[in-house]
Amino acid sequence: AAMWCNGAVFGIQNSCGVLFVSMLQHFGGSEDRQMAFKTAWVSSLSMGMVFFCSPIVSIFTDLFGCRKVAVIGAAVGFVGLLSSSFVSTIEPLYFTYGVLFACGCSFAYQPSLVILGHYFKKRLGLVNGIVTAGSSLFTVTLPFLLRVLIDSVDLFNTLRVLCVLMFILFLAGFTYKPLVSNAKDKEVAKKGKFRFPPEKKIFNFSVFKVMSYRIWAFGIPAALFGYFVPYVHLMKHVKDRFGDNVREEVLLLCLGITSGIGRLIFGRVADYIPGAKKVYLQVASFFFIGLMSMMIPLCHVFGGLIAVCLFMGLFDGCFICIMAPIAFELVGAQDVSQAIGFLLGLMSIPMTVGPPIAGLLRDHLGTYDVAFYLAGVPPLIGGAILCIIPWVHERQKLKERAKTVDGETTEKMLENESTLVSDAAEKTVKEMES
Repeated sequence: AAMWCNGAVFGIQNSCGVLFVSMLQHFGGSEDRQMAFKTAWVSSLSMGMVFFCSPIVSIFTDLFGCRKVAVIGAAVGFVGLLSSSFVSTIEPLYFTYGVLFACGCSFAYQPSLVILGHYFKKRLGLVNGIVTAGSSLFTVTLPFLLRVLIDSVDLFNTLRVLCVLMFILFLAGFTYKPLVSNAKDKEVAKKGKFRFPPEKKIFNFSVFKVMSYRIWAFGIPAALFGYFVPYVHLMKHVKDRFGDNVREEVLLLCLGITSGIGRLIFGRVADYIPGAKKVYLQVASFFFIGLMSMMIPLCHVFGGLIAVCLFMGLFDGCFICIMAPIAFELVGAQDVSQAIGFLLGLMSIPMTVGPPIAGLLRDHLGTYDVAFYLAGVPPLIGGAILCIIPWVHERQKLKERAKTVDGETTEKMLENESTLVSDAAEKTVKEMES
């Protein structure tokens, strides 16, 4: 069920380039010079809202449990996608597809990761790899299905067919049965009582006191301003440059396959890298993602674009699969859930803003070349920022150790003083008695 959730949510989101081209053809007009900018907001808002809702979803999951949140989220996503198939202009899609559908996806997605911790402990990393590979599997197959459906039954009926994925996701949510850990929780569950947890537990802002986490939480969003641009605009760029002579869906196929391979390979490699030095894997992934984005306009042969997408997908998988291990190293197991939630929320801003800016550049310049060049700059900057995290984290650990040693020394001194005082008092009492 969790694998289906991951595949359905991010399979649709990653295939947005096919829907983007269809929306441009359906809603666009020769008189509207800003159509690429307007249409890009639909997919951009959708992906951004999936991450923007993550901190809120983590709170609701803690309060109401995985099953209720996942089922309601899938239902909302189903309603949003179905209502998107009845619009007549581009503007209502901002709400139905960009907000309603995306919020439902967010509420359905996060419980699918949380529930794994209830059932798997020893092989949790392997299970996460299998579950997240669902998005790669759907990203490989869905673009071709969407192209066939759009050519056969048009855009709106295609959206109605996609509602089937959300309905299955709705049914899958009922399988999320959390394992109650202790007798006290069982009694509360039987009585049906709801206890509101303390505010500090709901909004755990203490993670931002960790300097290395702060750098990580703001460095990654800085790197992601151009991250989602290829997913939205690459299909249109290929159509502009090569016409209808090539099947642009092959590029999403390449991205999906190598992303899945990258998650399995680099997830295993990360197990051998100690502590916060795992961040260097993300630095390398951002470097190659930025470089590949800049190389897209330089490819005048379709085979070159295929090679670029293969490398981009490989390092995209690297970036995604090691987020949780890095969060665990920086803040510890107790705070890792909300640490990831806050990070995903911050990631929503650049992922929402980047594609519309690329669309605006295309509208004004008539080509995507400058947009792809600029999309490669933020990953390089963000990667440079992340380089200092291992050094900062090591300094933090040294300070904590020094504090611990100082605390133990002070405690021992106080114990010695109290021992001397008690000995003196006993001596005085004995002298008085004699």
